Amino acid sequence: MSSAKTMQNSHRSILVIGTGAAGLVTAQTLIKDGFTNVHIFSKDSQPGGVWEHNKVYSGVFINNLYGDYRFSSMEMPRHPSRDPKDTRLSAEDMQFYFEKFTETYLRDRISFETEVLKIRRPQPPFDSDPPNWIVKFRKRGKKEVREMGFHRIVLCTGGCHKPRIPAVFSPSAAQVSGFRGPVLHSSEFRSQLDAVFAAVQPSDLHRTSFSNSRHDPYLPDPPNAEDHGGGSDNNDGSGVVVVIGGGKSAQDIAAYLANEGHHRNVCMIYEKTDAFVASTTQLSSRIRRSRILGVLSPNSELRTPLERFLHKTWLGSRTVRGIFNMASNYSFKAFQIPPDSPLRLCQDPFWSLRVNDEVCRRGNSFHVLANEGKIHIEAPARAVGFGKDGKSIVLNDGRVIRADAVILATGYESSWTNLFDVQTINQVGLGKYPPQYVSLNAYDEEWKGYMSLKNPPPAPAANQQWMSCIYRGIVPARNIMKRDLAINGAVFSTNNGYVFETTAHWISSYFLEDTFLELPADIKAAIQSTERTSAWLRRRYPDMLHWTNESHSSDIQFWSWPQYTDDLLRDMGLPYGKARTGGNALTWLFKPIEVEAIKDLAKERATLRIQSA
Repeated sequence: MSSAKTMQNSHRSILVIGTGAAGLVTAQTLIKDGFTNVHIFSKDSQPGGVWEHNKVYSGVFINNLYGDYRFSSMEMPRHPSRDPKDTRLSAEDMQFYFEKFTETYLRDRISFETEVLKIRRPQPPFDSDPPNWIVKFRKRGKKEVREMGFHRIVLCTGGCHKPRIPAVFSPSAAQVSGFRGPVLHSSEFRSQLDAVFAAVQPSDLHRTSFSNSRHDPYLPDPPNAEDHGGGSDNNDGSGVVVVIGGGKSAQDIAAYLANEGHHRNVCMIYEKTDAFVASTTQLSSRIRRSRILGVLSPNSELRTPLERFLHKTWLGSRTVRGIFNMASNYSFKAFQIPPDSPLRLCQDPFWSLRVNDEVCRRGNSFHVLANEGKIHIEAPARAVGFGKDGKSIVLNDGRVIRADAVILATGYESSWTNLFDVQTINQVGLGKYPPQYVSLNAYDEEWKGYMSLKNPPPAPAANQQWMSCIYRGIVPARNIMKRDLAINGAVFSTNNGYVFETTAHWISSYFLEDTFLELPADIKAAIQSTERTSAWLRRRYPDMLHWTNESHSSDIQFWSWPQYTDDLLRDMGLPYGKARTGGNALTWLFKPIEVEAIKDLAKERATLRIQSA
């Protein structure tokens, strides 16, 4: 009966939405597992998601070393223009890898330029074999809207799909204010690069400090009562690009514009920028890819004596916090950042999700360029609107910055809200919800003994920290017994390749109804599990949850991705921890976790399937 059920499930139609990293490895895993009716829809014209060909520009580096971010079935081929001596992983490398991966495993499987407009449950009358979902979609350039039915859907739409644009910088606000230059979101930077370059010409001005000079290119004439800014007499004539935001996209764009060959005047406005880790030399993989950072970061389950010592004792907690502080201070030192620099107005790497890996100092990186005065920084500051002169930005303290082009690196909203109506979102459980079965402080006692979590940063109101009700970050808890909807790519981690691939196997077993996959007994148990996870995240990242969106934070396993993937493997009844990645009582902590460790998960699961038949 188990074999017959597996065969029946493998013939059910599946739609994978999205061709970023998560979508590609999910589709490949499902097909390799024997699913015969897998469809893939992508709004883009080529694979890669955020690293799709039309979104990538030169000089952008990922928070990984070359070869780290990949899947077990395919080594990373070398990009033709890549310098063999460069150890950093670039956006162009990722784009090249995903194109080769698609060509190798998913050729002719993907419907590109196919936008999913709406997903809903079917309505009566039903046919003899009704699908679980009706998907409305449209091909690019076509007016015709079509519908198809699918038994199962995997959402791989990520959290960098729908731009978040503040109302004060919306197209209508720009029009009302009479702003004359281009205003675009960071996601459009590559496609709108010509418009930015047309609005702001290269500058040969020697840029150091202009704070006391009438020739500061970033300041318009002094404002008066009727006008938020004046003419451009003080400017060098080339103009200014203003980048609003302090995250990685803002840093990458500012560095691109300020780098050799472009030489634009670029101003970056933020209240806080991302934290970063770096050193004067490249760190060993025994630190970068091992469990050490996961063990040093507190987790909701402390399964080893070492973890309990580090997070539940005074000495252990001082060690943990000291290591994170030392890493931060050493990173500033590696980039020679002065104590009074606005670059130090960054997140705390222990409490934050906004931490970038710079590996080691590069001469043309954001921090170097900003430190040299080639990127002008206004911080701490918040941009509050356009000036009345049509070529400036007003800050929260009333100051005015010259702006001939504005780039909004202001983040993203959930990619799920446009795909489902409110009724379906609530029916399935894809929104953010308050606790249903427990009080907000129900788990306080459980984690009260975590000495490493003493003295947290201030937290917003509880209703700004509600989390998605997604079991394991993969399945909406309210829908878990239907086995017709799953998510990949929404768990926030620092090792996406390993996490996405492990998750894809979990999803495949979930759809195949493998009896060895351990799931909650019922919907209530699933929801209670997600509520405990939400309570933990409110304690672990008290100042972070209010800005995350649902499709990018179904769970947060930032430093703790080794523990998270161990949990997924444990769910599937497969070896995990030291048994999976090697090492012994003395070496397991520093044993690099290679993606090859999960290369045979499909075979291992097939063996369990035969044994349980």
